[in-house]
Formats: sequence, structure tokens, C-alpha cells
Amino acid sequence: MSKLWGGRFRGALDPLMARLNRSVDFDRRLWRADIRGSQAYAQALAKAGVITAEEAQLLQEGLEKVRQEFEAGQFQFLESDEDIHTAVERRLKELIGETAGKLHTGRSRNDQVATDMRLFLLEAIAELEAALTALQSALLERAEEHLHTIMPGYTHLQRAQPVTLAHWLLAYFWMFERDHERLMDLRRRTAVLPLGSGALAGHPFGIDRQYLAELLGFDAVASNSMDAVADRDFAAELLFWGAMAQMHMSRLAEDLIIWCTAEFGFVRLSDAYSTGSSLMPQKRNPDSLELIRGKSGRVFGNLMTLLTVLKGLPMTYNKDMQEDKEPLFDTIDTVRDCLELAAGVIRTMSFDTEAMRRACGEELLATDLADYLVRKGVPFRTAHELVGRAVQKAEERGVTLRGLSIEEYRAISPAFDPDLYDALSLEASVAARDAEGGTAPAAVRRQLEEARRRLAGRAAAREAEI
Repeated sequence: MSKLWGGRFRGALDPLMARLNRSVDFDRRLWRADIRGSQAYAQALAKAGVITAEEAQLLQEGLEKVRQEFEAGQFQFLESDEDIHTAVERRLKELIGETAGKLHTGRSRNDQVATDMRLFLLEAIAELEAALTALQSALLERAEEHLHTIMPGYTHLQRAQPVTLAHWLLAYFWMFERDHERLMDLRRRTAVLPLGSGALAGHPFGIDRQYLAELLGFDAVASNSMDAVADRDFAAELLFWGAMAQMHMSRLAEDLIIWCTAEFGFVRLSDAYSTGSSLMPQKRNPDSLELIRGKSGRVFGNLMTLLTVLKGLPMTYNKDMQEDKEPLFDTIDTVRDCLELAAGVIRTMSFDTEAMRRACGEELLATDLADYLVRKGVPFRTAHELVGRAVQKAEERGVTLRGLSIEEYRAISPAFDPDLYDALSLEASVAARDAEGGTAPAAVRRQLEEARRRLAGRAAAREAEI
């Protein structure tokens, strides 16, 4: 088949140029979107009177046969197929003859590929949302199991204050909830139709773009034909979203990797998500989590790749933009796989709750001791200093805070009374932090209710769409 653009050229492309120019090896993933967009475009051409109803029907039937070949894995690509658009049009011509040439009337590969990518992304966003929701559901389910499990909370990777395991799990739930909000927000900007913009100047045959948008499920029509074919913000946004989501998964993975060590011993991964050593028989490696952490680099790199491609482009379409697809596809695949992997890890891992509690030394209650003094009228800054002196005294004597006598406490400050020992309780410390967003079981129950409400709302929205 001759090139779609070859009429004014005499010589053949240099083989290296042809190889670099050819994108069908990776953009073939757009076949479903390309056929769907072309079927809608044929209907719009007929509605505008550019082709007859019979020609539109022939185009529809031919495209349906091409779709069936792809579905069955029988579509044969040729060396001459420059991209997925060329391949589909070439096969359509083989099936229905010269009428296939009318399908491209008023349409450019510039608005065609932009439409294909947006259609592809809208499907990918739905898949990513489902995977993200599954991970959040796993975190929520495990949190409901551990409302009263006490563990150390950390700052600077140093034991800080006691928290509940449910509170820790929900911290990641809310982190991923922000990812969900961003994903739904970028979906709105993705669902904007470029088709009907031509190469850059618009459509000369009175195509009804609102009709096209309705056929293809877009929410809006691009307002400017030049911007429509130049715009790859939606792709960059998806890559940014993927980088953020992957970063959040990497943080989750890092916590769990540390917790899997013998030094912590808080977590044991299922055999399904662990590997061993080729040399050391005793090893049990959290490779699932390390892979999630390691994949962050490529996802971050994909974002920088596209931003770098786009940063110096003049209006409107430039061949540089062919480089948008591989990083986009890779991020979609990588983030989706990692979301599913993380959900499996969370659902199947076991917690050593006794080890978590043992790790909660009384030094974690120092702030509660300061709060005890505050309730007796001591300014917090003064209370902080007094308790710091008590901690130092306990360290010098090699005892816990409870191991200091009341006489030793009163030597530090007469504000200490025998009831200070009541403040040195893990349960009391956790229960005291019952303000909204706190770690107290009562506050965590409210978090759980809100989290369940969010997920139930999504499920209801999906049911309504069906």
C-alpha cells in the first residue's frame, strides 16, 4: 500500500528513517480505539452528507470485520504499515475496496491519533480506578481487623508515640484516596473530543462534532482545533498521576520491607509474594515489595520523558509527539500491575501483633506524661523540659519511666503526684487522641465509616453507569 502522504515524493525513505518513523510496533495497542473512532466518524460523515448512507454502512461493516480479526488475533501486519491508522485503513481497503478511501475525508492522523489516545486512556483510567479501589478495599478490610492493635508510630524512623495498626493502615487508604480524586479529575480533562479538528485548521465539511462526542462517549468537544491536535496535557497528567500513585505504593512498600526484617518482625508476607535466595536457604525476601519500590524509577522517568519531549514544541503537531505512547503505555501497565500486586500483599500478609506491642516501650509515653503535667496547669514547654529530665534520669538508672520512684519524680518537680503512673498506659495514650483524625479507636471508627462510605459511593456510581 502507498503511504498516506506519498503523492508528492519520488524517492523511497532511507531504511533507517523508515524504521524510526514506523510506530506500529507499539501504537498497535490503539487498534480498538482506532476502529471505534473510525466507525463513529463514518456515521458523522454520512450525517453531514459527505458520504451516502450505503457507503457509511459498507465502512461500518468493513471496520467490524477488521475488529473481529484483531479480536481473534488474526490481523496480519505488513512491513508497509507505518502506524495503526495505516494498518487499519490498508486492511479496510482490502476488504471493501476504494470506498475505504472516503473514510479519511476531512480527517488527519493528527486529530485521529489524539482521539485514539484519549479513548484508550478513558478505558485505562477505568482499569486503574478498579485496581486502586481494590488496594484501598484491602487496606480497609485489614484496618477493620486491627482497631485495637497497638504499635509504635514513627517519625525519623524512630519510635515516637503509640498508635493503632488500623490507624496506620488507614493512613495509606487516605493517601490512595487522593490518588483516586486526582484520577477522576484528570478523567474529566481526558474526555474532550479532538476529532473533527483536521490537521490543525478545523473541518471543511460541516461535521457535527457534538454528535461525534455523543457517539464516542466524550463529555465535551475541544474548543480550538490547533490546541486539540497539539494537546498532550492529558497524557502528561496521567504520567504525573502514575508517578504519584507509584510513589505512594513505594512508601507503603518501604514500611513493610522494614517491618519484615528480623529486627522488627512485625509482618510476614505470604509465600505467594516472597522469594528465596539462590545461596542462603534460610532467606525469605520481600521481593514483591522491592519490585514495587524499584518500579518507581521507570514511572518517574516516563513522566520526565514526555515533559522533555513537549517542552520545546511549536504549535501544533510535531513528529516528536510519536514519543508520547511508549512511556504512557509503560506507566499504565506498570502502575496497574503494582496496584494489583500491592493489594495481594496486603490481603495475605500476617501481622505479629505481640511483637508490635513489645516494641512500644514506656519512652513512647513521654508525651503523655507531659500532657499529664499540662492538665495540672504546667505550661507545655515547661512540662516538656521536666519530662525530658525524667527520661534522662530513667536512662541513667537503666529503668523505664514507671521504674522511677515518686520521690525521684518529685525531686524533678512537685507537680508530679502518685497518679502520674496512670498516664503511663498504652491504652490510655491511644484512647486520649480521640479528636477527628486521631488514633483512638473511637476516632478510627469514624475514619472507617467514612472510608466505607467513599467506596460504597463508587460502587453505586458504577452500578448506575451499567
